[in-house]
Amino acid sequence: MEDINKDGDERGTRYDQSDMTRMGKIQELKRTHGRSCQWRPGWFILDVHVDIRWVWVDYPDNVGNGIDVSEIQHTSWSLNGMSPTSGGQYHWVSELASPRYQRVLSYITGWMSVLAWQAGAASGSFLTGTIIQGLITIRDPDYESQNWQGTLFVFAMILIIYFFNVYAASWMPRIQNLLLALHVICFVVVITVLWAMAPRQSTSAVFLEFSNTGGWSSMGLALMVGQISAVYAGLSSDATAHMSEEVRDAGRYVPMAIVWGFFTNGLMALILVITYLFAMPSLEDALDDPTGFPFIYVFKNAVGTSGVNGLTAIILIPVIFSNILFNASAARQTYAFARDKGLPFARWIGKVNPKRKLPVNAIGLSCVISCLLALINIGSDTAFHAIISLNIAALMWTYVVSIGCLLYRRLACPETLPTQRWSLGKYGIWVNAAALAYVIFAFFFSFWPSRTAVTLTKFNWSVVIFSSVFIISVVMYILKGRKEYAGPVISVRRGETPLAGVDRHGIRRDF
Repeated sequence: MEDINKDGDERGTRYDQSDMTRMGKIQELKRTHGRSCQWRPGWFILDVHVDIRWVWVDYPDNVGNGIDVSEIQHTSWSLNGMSPTSGGQYHWVSELASPRYQRVLSYITGWMSVLAWQAGAASGSFLTGTIIQGLITIRDPDYESQNWQGTLFVFAMILIIYFFNVYAASWMPRIQNLLLALHVICFVVVITVLWAMAPRQSTSAVFLEFSNTGGWSSMGLALMVGQISAVYAGLSSDATAHMSEEVRDAGRYVPMAIVWGFFTNGLMALILVITYLFAMPSLEDALDDPTGFPFIYVFKNAVGTSGVNGLTAIILIPVIFSNILFNASAARQTYAFARDKGLPFARWIGKVNPKRKLPVNAIGLSCVISCLLALINIGSDTAFHAIISLNIAALMWTYVVSIGCLLYRRLACPETLPTQRWSLGKYGIWVNAAALAYVIFAFFFSFWPSRTAVTLTKFNWSVVIFSSVFIISVVMYILKGRKEYAGPVISVRRGETPLAGVDRHGIRRDF
């Protein structure tokens, strides 16, 4: 208990204060996740992954190409223990890259991270709307879903997100408790129902048969392309990292939460996918289901219409709450990059509401961006999916650069690495190397289409969107960034002792 700051100002422990001092940042946000709930960061990871896992089991490419658990979570294990900041990857790049390239690499990484998280936030709200439309199709087989209706559902979801993240932010720890319970209950109910009531595939069909639904030249290539659905399932592993400035003793508990979140989600996802494949009598019929969701087809084969509504509803409720948490991470990442003058209108975006101690402007901006992206869906769902597909490629870029910089620092000058309170020890460098190899692989295949005979609607437009954003960020750096953006490393205080802190009067003291 001696590590807890007792003055009631919610600035966290002395380690948190020391970390903020070393990084040259002012504690503006409340560290609402205290010692009595130190595992809530881990629950946050579990909660954010609720919708991701259901997207995963829904994606036919992954189902048709076998079972795989994404290892993408390796990306931030060691990084979080060194600099627990809402900025995440762009901050780590700024600290770890060669001084010659740190500004430009950090700037581009920041842009990619912001846009990827914003695209991901929009995709979560869109998923909610399309699941609701799928439920309507079950109730009324004559219903034909329209893009504009899906967009209205997105707007409704965004209103809920804004309310909870601004006006009900103090409830967030309780929401995480509730969502964790729903998470476990939903998992147990769905697994139990499918094993007890669904028709059963043979073991050989589940584990030994593979489907090349994309028409690729070999099964091996089909498996590689199908990996991207599994990659998508693990994209939000760094969500807790962007909430670091609101977690007590973040340097220790945030990386621990990410590790345990990975193993827990990975195990639950593997059980779920195996169950799902056993309960799917026909892949072709699942892909052609009028609802557009293969998992609803599986439910229909196990229970009646009312049962499908019930099973889908207990999935939809956690998905809605996980969208709230996803937006919270997206807003914090955007706020942090603006705080370091990486975005236009940085002063406004990076402003913290003094009463609520929340980045209200960044939260509002994230909601507006989701609304604008949803409007694109009215005109062209192909264009909308092209934009949100940026989520995978852009985040893979941030992982490649941040892990690459960490490996460079570890191999070239390990003595310059900042002190961390949580580490993988001697295994860290091997985990980093394996993670870098995997994210390079994922980055490469993130640009591939899901099937051959590519048309304008089947083409993977993420390569175009990614290239355009990359060029824009470079141009922005040349015109604006190199004059205004120094990178967070400029504020970092080298050699700061990890047990240094700041008292209630803002004076640095050693404990």
